[in-house]
Amino acid sequence: MPNTKSAKKRNRQGMERRSKNRAVKSTLKTAIKKFREAVATKQFDEAKTMLSAMSKSLDQAASKRVIHVNKAARTKSRLHQLIVKASGAEAAAVTA
Repeated sequence: MPNTKSAKKRNRQGMERRSKNRAVKSTLKTAIKKFREAVATKQFDEAKTMLSAMSKSLDQAASKRVIHVNKAARTKSRLHQLIVKASGAEAAAVTA
């Protein structure tokens, strides 16, 4: 346990930051899960709108250093690839 006044304050600040960061990470994980479900059920229009909103929230989390900048870029890239491959496979199946 912290003994000094300043150490107690730093402890309080850290706990507040931790709870806010956890909330942001949880929101991101939930959004990614819903996006993957939308792609799996072939709701591509909904998934595309979710992707743009998710890109914004990933960039905001990266700018606030909740997640690393490269992780945000990597996640956006992977999700974009997922929807492109899924919609491309769907289009190929329709034309065949």
